[in-house]
Amino acid sequence: MRYNRITTGIIDELKSIVGEANVIVDREKMEVYGRDEVSEAMWQHMPEVVVKPENARQISEIMKLANRELVPVTPRGAGTGLAAGAVPVLGGIVLSLERMNRILEVDKENLFMVTEPGVTTGEVQRTARAEGYLYAGDPCSADSSFIGGNVATNAGGNKAVKYGTTSRHIFGVEVVLPNGDIVTLGGKCVKNVTGYDLVHLMVGSEGTLGIVTKIYLKLMPLPKYVADLLVPFDDVEKAINIVPVIMTHGGIIPTCLEFMDNLSIKAAELYLNQQLPYGDAAAYVIVEVDGNSERQVQEDYETIGKLCLENGGLEVFVADNKSTQERIWKARRCYAEALRMISPVYCMEDIVVPVSQIPRALEAINRIAEKYQIKIPCCGHAGDGNIHATLLRENRGEHSWHEVKEKVLEEMYRVVYDLGGNLSGEHGIGAKRKDAMARFMDPVQLNMIRSIKKALDPNLILNPGKVVDVF
Repeated sequence: MRYNRITTGIIDELKSIVGEANVIVDREKMEVYGRDEVSEAMWQHMPEVVVKPENARQISEIMKLANRELVPVTPRGAGTGLAAGAVPVLGGIVLSLERMNRILEVDKENLFMVTEPGVTTGEVQRTARAEGYLYAGDPCSADSSFIGGNVATNAGGNKAVKYGTTSRHIFGVEVVLPNGDIVTLGGKCVKNVTGYDLVHLMVGSEGTLGIVTKIYLKLMPLPKYVADLLVPFDDVEKAINIVPVIMTHGGIIPTCLEFMDNLSIKAAELYLNQQLPYGDAAAYVIVEVDGNSERQVQEDYETIGKLCLENGGLEVFVADNKSTQERIWKARRCYAEALRMISPVYCMEDIVVPVSQIPRALEAINRIAEKYQIKIPCCGHAGDGNIHATLLRENRGEHSWHEVKEKVLEEMYRVVYDLGGNLSGEHGIGAKRKDAMARFMDPVQLNMIRSIKKALDPNLILNPGKVVDVF
């Protein structure tokens, strides 16, 4: 597909739509919009212009203009993505949703919150909590990521084990389609089989099928009691083997079940500038349980603690108040920032396998790391099979780094698919994994995705170069 360049005439029309102050053409000011949290320079691309609309009507006019002029449009939230999904790889317009940052409604009768896409996930959580409710979406980037970005990637996070990924909490969206049409899909009904499930077609579509401008989030009562456990292990295999043991033990569903290997623990200590308990442990397992019965929560964490000790845990640290809980979670939440201190350039992967296959996946990753003499710290949401395996460049030259990285990723992805897994559990495909998805995905499934993209975006102007190529 050949796109046209942005002209002064197009810029003037954009200014008439959103106001001159909300159109950026200064290169220095646009630089931040040319990248996300992917650290490699190869995934950074400058936009030709950045626009900041404040409502769906303005976005509709921008999309109609883009279709007429055949210029690409890249929707963007907070820029915290890890797959180059909001990077304008083909130039054109970056459409930033940062001004659409209002919580529109907290509906206590129906237990819904209605928000615009530019509200941070942390603000959604805090607003719900202040009203006595829980919004269970909980990515590690909650304080910086936008709820719209969570919807775009179907973000998972720490609580996905019990409460599911973002899609479970989305019952409706207002969307501007690539041709500029505005449509509301779903809403506050908790059941709806009237036609295809178009709401969840949009969730996880990474801004390639439409631009979400309003989101209907389901709330639930806030659990009264929460407890967290930190369990160090002297052996990685013992630590990861405890995951399926906990997940299959009679009736306990942890809220969170996280894993950190020693490289991740040491990176966290360096970043936080503090010594963590059992900092020399081979691995940590972090577990959270919640509920409305203090007795039940206590029984659950005592059972889990006992299982850990019986299966090689060195000690069980229990936190049942805010202060100690925050200390436990600090190390896990700073994972990406901590690794950046060790290796400013790295490649964070987001593989997912069936829970029972986690031990085999980690064993294979360790073998691959040894084979290519590269460090691959592993950390992640072990309770739902989602592992963040991060390749560190450290002191490698650029050519050597890219050569080794591609070999490692090819072997890692092959293992993941052999184990019944997939490339991404929550970060998305974006531009970074597009070619790998084309190699590993069932061709029939890939053609279904291409057909949907072509049907909704025949001019291929919305977030092109992401998820799938349409020929």
